[in-house]
Amino acid sequence: MDIATPSLAHGTEIILGVLKTLPNAPGSYRMLDAKGDVLYVGKAKNLKKRVVAYTRTDQLPIRLQRMVAFTTSMEIVTTHTEAEALLLEANLIKKYKPRYNILLRDDKSFPYIRVDREGPWPRITKHRGARDDGAEYFGPFASALAVNQSLTILQKVFLLRSCTDAMFANRARPCLLHQIKRCSAPCVGRISPEAYAALVAQARAFLEGDSRDIQREFAAEMSAAAERRDYEAAAAWRDRIRALAQIQQRQDIDLGQEKDLDLAALYRAGSLVAIQMVFFRAGRHTGNRAFFPAQTGDASDAEILAAFLAQFYTQHPPPPLVLTSHAAPEQDLLREALSLRARRRVELAAPQRGPKKALLRQAETNAREAAERKLAETATQAQLLADVAELFGLAAPPQRIEVYDNSHIQGAHAVGAMIVAGPEGFEKTAYRTWNIKDAATNDDFGMMREVFRRRFARALADDPERTRWPDLVLIDGGKGQLTSAQEILADLGVDGVPLVGISKGPDRNAGREQFHQEGKASFQLPPTHPVLYYLQRLRDEAHRFAIGTHRAKRGRAITKSPLDAITGIGAARKKALLHHFGSARGVSEAGVEDLAAVDGISRALAQRLYDHFHGTG
Repeated sequence: MDIATPSLAHGTEIILGVLKTLPNAPGSYRMLDAKGDVLYVGKAKNLKKRVVAYTRTDQLPIRLQRMVAFTTSMEIVTTHTEAEALLLEANLIKKYKPRYNILLRDDKSFPYIRVDREGPWPRITKHRGARDDGAEYFGPFASALAVNQSLTILQKVFLLRSCTDAMFANRARPCLLHQIKRCSAPCVGRISPEAYAALVAQARAFLEGDSRDIQREFAAEMSAAAERRDYEAAAAWRDRIRALAQIQQRQDIDLGQEKDLDLAALYRAGSLVAIQMVFFRAGRHTGNRAFFPAQTGDASDAEILAAFLAQFYTQHPPPPLVLTSHAAPEQDLLREALSLRARRRVELAAPQRGPKKALLRQAETNAREAAERKLAETATQAQLLADVAELFGLAAPPQRIEVYDNSHIQGAHAVGAMIVAGPEGFEKTAYRTWNIKDAATNDDFGMMREVFRRRFARALADDPERTRWPDLVLIDGGKGQLTSAQEILADLGVDGVPLVGISKGPDRNAGREQFHQEGKASFQLPPTHPVLYYLQRLRDEAHRFAIGTHRAKRGRAITKSPLDAITGIGAARKKALLHHFGSARGVSEAGVEDLAAVDGISRALAQRLYDHFHGTG
């Protein structure tokens, strides 16, 4: 039997073979297909008892039966506890994105407010990314807008600097932020280190939720300034109090004693699942964001929410309390795993009444509205895809559209690029690029032939069943590029892939595009046609991606030096040569004696350098 052909019996046989060596211990397991790709990641308190369930295929849902049929091998990792196995499972799902697991698709990082810990003049800034540099971080905020608004008000209240260290060190006079009363100008000595440290301490206390003492302190300072008739200072304190009151404003929200908590509310609309995350930090609402997990299949709402939270909190630190609209099937296990992740106690609760239930009801409403918006967008997208199918004579609306473009400058650093779109919009994880190797890099037709040969030869080898083949291919180019692509597909024996070329009109302006398709006369669409806008957007995204890849490649090439290709020239010797001669060109023009005069360059190495540049080696 060809193991590349899915077989439920063969998959079951593989799992039975693995069972013979499985321990009765907690851990994580991975199902792999014939190519070594991860199909599914799971965890278990007892690996042997859990994995044996996959051999009882008549009791499995259709989704997992298909997974077993594709399984050709398994990988096992044991852990000390089931909670550790759950964390490992979530991390592996995030890494491999298996096709049979529930997936958190939108895993973009959230912005935070960052406050330095070191130095006499800490600064306050927006931060997105890793938080492992020893600074203090407050958040998350659901959007850049939310964190920017908070930073603006914090600057008005606490007058902390936000400039870079280089700018700070080279100031000769206060900047504009000082003039508009949003910085205390420590760069030019307008405040003492002790007074600035007090401002930093106040800002930290406020970000941690302690604002009452700060407000009383500001009020006392304003009164004292007024009593000594320093009305300008009193007005400054008044403005800071007003800014403080602005950021303290709350909607009608009762959090009880909790200052830091998240809400997670799930709403299902048919096959679409929306999860609304709402964040509160230091007693203040820092925003919310909707997520639409993929591959939810036949899982229950509670299972989907639990899988989502496990993956979500692999990237974002969990707060002390997470309120959920559905109780997790293994609530205690998830609580233990999140506590392990946070290195402190994390509570999970699904309240049924009271103020917290009211908060969840509002979050559920937001989840429902997000799902309705998504469905409306999907319906629009579905109509566009149906119109595309009608326009190009396809049998059904395309589920996968591939768009190809090339980019180079006078043949240099040539790349081919492919973007993918479908019912969910752009599928950026499926984008691909190719460095042009064989074709002359000023031959656009040759480059297109090379890209198509490499793309579809690989597809024939890796995906003979065409599970991820395009239903429509768009090429940025005219009849020449279209013909080049058709020739390659014919040479490979590939048929049934609809090809369309998109070329700009005589003035190369948007709205005058020509569409080229085999067996049809070239045609245009009316400038206001919605399908034209959609196809332009696809073409422009492919162009953007190709240009971006080309620029990155060109940038890497610019930073390279001819010295990099010479054996024995490492970073230190390269630096010494460049410092001595001023440039790589200077090195290439130097004689053997001059080269040997450089520290670290022996006469033998100097001769090798000379031979390299003069072709005598």
